[in-house]
Amino acid sequence: MNVFDILGPVMIGPSSSHTAGAVRIGKIARIVLGEQIVKADVYLHGSFAETYLGHGTDRAIVGGLLGFSTDDERIREAVAIAAKVGIQVTFHKSNLGEVHPNTAKIISSGVSGKPISVVASSVGGGNIKVINVLGFSVNFSGQFHTLIIPHLDRPGTVGAVVGVLAGKGINIAQMYVTRERLGLQAMMVIETDEECDRETMETLNTISTLLSVTLVKPL
Repeated sequence: MNVFDILGPVMIGPSSSHTAGAVRIGKIARIVLGEQIVKADVYLHGSFAETYLGHGTDRAIVGGLLGFSTDDERIREAVAIAAKVGIQVTFHKSNLGEVHPNTAKIISSGVSGKPISVVASSVGGGNIKVINVLGFSVNFSGQFHTLIIPHLDRPGTVGAVVGVLAGKGINIAQMYVTRERLGLQAMMVIETDEECDRETMETLNTISTLLSVTLVKPL
């Protein structure tokens, strides 16, 4: 634990959970989409749903979707900025089930029209826990260099990815693998101690069973 786990990040207030964490949730959705956002539907659960206007959670999430950092003063005007650049964001109160009270599900689409979904919780001190990406249950914090790799469930795929990282001297801190059903699509989430450079990303993208490779730098 470090001082930021106790005090929270440098941020635009009023709440590390409802603003700083919300910014990071929005930013994760932006990164996973991987292209300019055109539209986003944000489903707010629990405390997020009840207090989001007063705590600025709506502005914080939109700020994250715009790529702002937690201390960016533009967060206060994020909703207006998004509208000005043609991003349509709609908020919905929702029950997302047995999840943390500060949880949001973001379904966004970009210029290609293909939608992606991210579900994440703001767990205190500006920290988040991502629990679902593209319909797959996952578990990562965004505090490490993180690879998000949807792939075909084929023998040797996990080994091929791990082999590339080992060959580049990249140490795996944590790894999470799940799948829809035998032989269909699966998901790898790999948190690493070192950042994957461009060459590593290019090598990973040559593995034919990987559907995409997304790098999330520490938030």
